[in-house]
Order: sequence, then structure tokens, then C-alpha cells
Amino acid sequence: MDPAAANEMVPKNPWAPADGGFRAWLVVAASFIIHGLVFGINLSYSVIYYELQRILDSSGVTDTSYKTSLVGSLSLGMTFAFSALAGILIDRLGNRMTAIIGGSLALIGMLASSFVVQYVEALYFTYGILFGCGASLSFNPSLSVLGLHFRRRIGLVCGIATAGASVFTFILPPVLGALIPSIGLDWTLRVVALLMIIIIAVSFAYTVPEGANVGRTEEKKLKIESFLNVKIWKNKKFVIWTIGVPFAFFGYFVPFVHLVKFVSINFPGDDGKTLVMCIGVASAVGRVGFGLLSDHEKINRVLLQQISLFLIGIFTMLLVPANAWIYMILLCLGIGLADGCFISLIGPIAFDLCGPEGAAQAIGFVNGISAISVTLGPTIAVHISR
Repeated sequence: MDPAAANEMVPKNPWAPADGGFRAWLVVAASFIIHGLVFGINLSYSVIYYELQRILDSSGVTDTSYKTSLVGSLSLGMTFAFSALAGILIDRLGNRMTAIIGGSLALIGMLASSFVVQYVEALYFTYGILFGCGASLSFNPSLSVLGLHFRRRIGLVCGIATAGASVFTFILPPVLGALIPSIGLDWTLRVVALLMIIIIAVSFAYTVPEGANVGRTEEKKLKIESFLNVKIWKNKKFVIWTIGVPFAFFGYFVPFVHLVKFVSINFPGDDGKTLVMCIGVASAVGRVGFGLLSDHEKINRVLLQQISLFLIGIFTMLLVPANAWIYMILLCLGIGLADGCFISLIGPIAFDLCGPEGAAQAIGFVNGISAISVTLGPTIAVHISR
């Protein structure tokens, strides 16, 4: 979106972030780590999926493909579903406290999951809902806090922060793949639970720059006896964007959940985790590159995001007829680049449309409304493929 047009849509605020400094870049580093842990774990679920289905099959559970898929779908879905709540909590409690609460819930959920790996119904709650809720309250502040420290380079820093997910998606699949056969799925989940402590620790880096509350106090006075920021819903461009993004999410996470198993069936001599890592590497490049590109004044961020979503859909569909491993690699690299573009632009578009005062709830609601499609997409894919 043209910054000049964006400036006409948001309330004027005499305060402006410094666009740099040690504390500001420390916040970016903390956001990078939290994004990496939250989405690195979620997007590596295909590795856990494969082992969890084996455990459930050996326990005599029926329809394990669907039930195992639902655990991961719930986790992703809740990561988005609680985003609206996260946006409200950020406005009330601040980015730091919201992220600390989220890290604590994620720790409890993952630790509890390690004790019930043979009981899929329990995993729906511990892994799907509890961990998902914690993940949501952790990652939403990692986007909204950036607008308190950056304005001119908001695209670049959002790209760097969200690239954490890509980097960790590259690292975690082989790590989880090595841990599971060595110590079992239960102890692997306990190791993952320990990683949640890192989320709590780095959340303390989230600071509020001096003067940043100027304008936010006025904004709260405009709220009509409610926790909701009603002003953002009077912005037609924001409403259209909020309606459009969830439709794209129906097929968005299908490759991340089912790719490893798809490869085991169609390319038994190859390793599906390699493709997940390809998506991760390409996405990291895309997030930083397209984030930097989006800061150019002539770039329309919304249009760029739309193009990326179209390409993700095309590349994902082409995975099915692909009959050679090299084609799979190239398609996954394409998915990764487009994914990087799409994700890196969510924060900047929210700031463009709603300004720093409304960005937390804008990000929260667009992610929250997307929860239905994120949850149902991978599970629907199982039934369609039968």
C-alpha cells in the first residue's frame, strides 16, 4: 500500500518511533525467536504426525489419519483463533505480559501432551487447544510490538521477525526426526516444552519507547464501553482484507501437515522432511526480501500479498501431479518464497490500514477469523484425498 494513502486513513500522532537503536533491534531479535519457536513447532507437525499415527495404530485406535491430523489442525487453528483475544490483551496488559502468559500456557500444554501421547482425545485439549492458545498469545505481540519501535522500516523488521518461523522450520524437522526414534515421542515433547521457557525469557525484551503511549490513551477513550477497538471496523479496506485473507488459509497449511506422509507414499526412497526444510529456507529469504521490497513507496503491499497467495495455491496444486523429486523441490521452494511474501506483509498492512493504535487488534482479528479455515483445511484435505 502507498504510505501516503495509508497516512490519510490512520489517526495523526505526533509521536514517531526512532526506527532503530539497541532496544529496538533487541525487540526484533526477541520477536524472531518467538516466531521461530511458535511456528517452527507448528509447521514441523508433519514429523510428529507420522510418529503419533504409528503409536495410535499400534494402540488399536481407528481412523488414525483423521484423528492425528485434527491434533495438528487444532493447534494451528487455536494459534489463530485466540488472536482476537491476544489483540485485546495487548491493549490492556501490554505486549510483554501477554507474551509471558502465552509462553506459560504453551509450556503447560506441551508438557501435559507428553504424558498422553496414546490418548488422542486428551491431545485435542493439551496439544491442540492449550498449546495453541499459548502460541497465539505469544506470537501476536511479536508483530504488534514492532510498530512501537519502527515505522519507516516496518516491512523489513516484520520480514526479519517472521523469518524466525522459516529458520526454525528448517532446523526443527531434522532435530525432531532424530529425537523421536532416540528418546520417543513423549520425551521429545518434553524437550519441546523446555523450549517454551525461552519464549517467557525473551518476552522481557518487549519494551515501550518513551512517548509511545501518546495517542493510545486517546484511542481508548474512543472505545464504546467495550474492550474492542470499534474504529478499525469502520475502515472498509480493513474489513475487506479481513474477509479475504481467511479464504486463502483453507489450503495454506495443507503441505505443512501432510507433506512428509505424502512423500512416504509417492516417493518412498526420499525424505519428506527435506521438502519442509526447503519451504523453510525459501520462506526466510522471501520474508526478508519482500519485507524490504515492501518498504519502497511505490509498492502496493496488498496487491503484492494477493499475488503471493495466488502463487501458493498454484504451486500447492502442482505438488499432486509432480512425478519427479526435482519438481517437488522446485515447487516447495516456490511455495516457500510466496509464503515468505504473504506472512511478512501481514504486520505492515495492518499498520498501513489501522495505524499503530489499531494494529494489535487488527492483526488479532484477521488471524482470529482465519482460525476456521486453518483448522478445517488440513483435515478436509484428508477426506478429499480418500
